[in-house]
Amino acid sequence: MSLVVGIDPAQRSASVLNLAAMLARSAGTDLVVTAVVPRTWPMAAGTADAEWRRFTRATAEAALDHAAAVLGDAIPTRFVVHEAPSVRRGLVELAEEHEAELVVVGSSSTAPAGRIAFGSESDALLHASPVPVAIAPRGFRTSDGARVRRVTAAYHGTDTSADLVKGAAEVAGRVGAALRVASFAVVPPVSGTAGTGLDVEQGIADEWAADVQRHATSLLTEVSALAEPPVLEGTVIGMGDSWESAIADVPWESDEVLVVGSSSLGPLARVFLGSHATKVARNSPVPVVVVPRAAVSADRG
Repeated sequence: MSLVVGIDPAQRSASVLNLAAMLARSAGTDLVVTAVVPRTWPMAAGTADAEWRRFTRATAEAALDHAAAVLGDAIPTRFVVHEAPSVRRGLVELAEEHEAELVVVGSSSTAPAGRIAFGSESDALLHASPVPVAIAPRGFRTSDGARVRRVTAAYHGTDTSADLVKGAAEVAGRVGAALRVASFAVVPPVSGTAGTGLDVEQGIADEWAADVQRHATSLLTEVSALAEPPVLEGTVIGMGDSWESAIADVPWESDEVLVVGSSSLGPLARVFLGSHATKVARNSPVPVVVVPRAAVSADRG
């Protein structure tokens, strides 16, 4: 088993490499770092095509040289220039070839510092990947030798998200990380007349939070009965008048990952983010792991 790491030949960002190294250390696995390049230049023929292929390969190899310098030699790593019709296709091909546990990618360059944004390629990957996808916030850095200390599972009260919590618990136990359950609620800042509507909205949110807390506590009781249970760090509820403030309402650590599940409306064997998970991911200050429903079902089978 390996972790497949996709790097952009046009950008020499260390964010995805820092995340990949932390995950590999924690899981005790190796890395396959790849720069995916197009098989051909559609507008070219003959000599022009050959020149384009040489250029793209040289750019990819330079990006891999930079990745090797960032990673050093502490983690077993293979560096691969992979030709494919698209980055999405190339990463999926390598994940299948190497029986990868995870695909690791970076954020779009349009992301604010410390946050996640999906570019066209990462968005396409989230619709196609048969395995979980880990996404590094822009500018993400770790200390030397860092490992995942805590796994936070996003829970919103459904059976699918309950399975996600249990799956995250098993992963946390395997890598020696603690487990925390988190839920988030957005309460509109203005509702109704003279503040009355806001009181009603807040009351509904408080009832929802109490209900989620009860269900999450029951889930953690089940988790404690696992063969190798992780250290449990309870449940947190974040509330705010926006997704950003709701997620900022709970404390986060630099060596933490947030696990979210794919939409129940998405394809069974692929990652597909629903609107709730997308908003959580885009406002997360820590790396996010998106898990396809098929992977959750397999873990629970």
